[in-house]
Amino acid sequence: MTDPVHRNASASSLAGLGVIIMAAGLGKRMKSAVAKVLHPVAGRPMVLYVVDIAVRLAEQGVAVVIGHQGADVRKVVEGVGGLVAVAEQARQLGTGHAVLQARLLFTGDPHRKPSRYVILNGDTPLLTEATVRELLAMHDAQRASVTLLTAVLDDASGYGRVLRRRRDEWLQGAADNAVQTIVEDKDASEDERRVREINVGTYVVDGDFLFPALDKLDPRNAQGEYYLTDIVQMAVQQGRTVAALRLCAIDEGLGINSRLQLAEAEGVIRQRIRERWLEAGVTMREPSSTWIDADVTIGRDTVLYPNVALEGRTVIGEGTVVHSGSRITDCTIGDRVEILDHCVLREAQVEDEAHLGPFAHLRPGAIVRRTAKVGNFVEMKKAELGAGSKANHLSYLGDARIGKGVNLGAGTITCNYDGWKKFLTVIGDQVFIGSDVQLVAPVTIGSGAIIAAGTTVTQDVPADALVLSRVPQVTREGWAARRRALQSGETAAPAPGATGLKSAKKVKGSRRPGKKKQPAVQRTKRR
Repeated sequence: MTDPVHRNASASSLAGLGVIIMAAGLGKRMKSAVAKVLHPVAGRPMVLYVVDIAVRLAEQGVAVVIGHQGADVRKVVEGVGGLVAVAEQARQLGTGHAVLQARLLFTGDPHRKPSRYVILNGDTPLLTEATVRELLAMHDAQRASVTLLTAVLDDASGYGRVLRRRRDEWLQGAADNAVQTIVEDKDASEDERRVREINVGTYVVDGDFLFPALDKLDPRNAQGEYYLTDIVQMAVQQGRTVAALRLCAIDEGLGINSRLQLAEAEGVIRQRIRERWLEAGVTMREPSSTWIDADVTIGRDTVLYPNVALEGRTVIGEGTVVHSGSRITDCTIGDRVEILDHCVLREAQVEDEAHLGPFAHLRPGAIVRRTAKVGNFVEMKKAELGAGSKANHLSYLGDARIGKGVNLGAGTITCNYDGWKKFLTVIGDQVFIGSDVQLVAPVTIGSGAIIAAGTTVTQDVPADALVLSRVPQVTREGWAARRRALQSGETAAPAPGATGLKSAKKVKGSRRPGKKKQPAVQRTKRR
């Protein structure tokens, strides 16, 4: 099965490149107890989109600068492994100060000597690897010391403005993309605020220039912070080249600072994911309503009906059909599986050619073996249903190991919990279990056994045995008619073989003094 979304990282890394990711910000506008960079986009913390790009590009390692809720962010980014390391910004004193915290991770390691750095923001999940590579190509081609990514907006308020050379300087031979400086919005003049080209916050900086320039930053500005953008003017003053690449797709470079922007980014990412899987051979009956997380993998010729949600790290094989309203999270689904409407699956495994639903519920630890069937309103938890076995209706299978070719009748329940502990039910191959059976764990049913409908099993059952545990049936002829008559105050019809007077007296409950009452009951013969 081929995953078109993820690629081999080591095969595409660039020699001499180190990457620094800023992920320390508070994110006040999110109005959340969760760090901004940990908010999920298509099922993944947004910072991981940027980390993925960094890992694929950086030969010299990746430094993620953390701050607000640093322990939580550290846990997420270190889970990526490989060349990713973490630097901490204990006090948030600006972007320049944040990047400076990564110095020891590179200069303190003799094996890490980047010739250039890419600086990224942890809140830009829409940025693509192709754009970063293009930025690097421009930096190398123009032999720039600093190259930055920009975008032109209709409304640039709130963003740092990119100020380029004047037109008369262009006519004297200066490159038209040469940047003079970047002015933060709060420090900009009225004329500068009319500029619509903004700084996106993604840079390529030469290795021999970055940290010496950061050491010279001055926090005397409107926010009292060390601005990373000030290195642009430093480079110009030193006669170095500063280049800039304008984005064609503006949304790539815009950071997420509010819930509205988070929702917009979610829509963009999910559309990209749908397009990738459609191109890979997956059919979607109504793509706009199909919900696919970033880490999901889907085989070709699989069909997804409207309102299907595939979440987490779900893997779906080839030729599988998932019908409307089903939600599948962190599951492994085999080839040619049919999942009918409104099934809910989480951390479950379903093998090839199995059949689920409608309205089936597979909880963590459920395993459905090849060609098995789990039908209407059947719930499974930490239970294995063997190959070719069937649980078609209204059953609960918890903490159970069920063999091959087993039939579980409607209403079968494995009673796994005694109020304190959970216990295991084991059912052998080719067992037949009738409807409305309770299996009180711990209990083992031998292969080939038959459990009659309505039975409560509390002891182990030998192979090929028949088990019945029913209360004998009692039949009282005419009882229902007499009860109705009693409720209505009328005289009941006589029971078969009795006079009307005697029957009426019986309805009233009278009998001769001293004579023992004989119940009018006919018991069926036991067979």
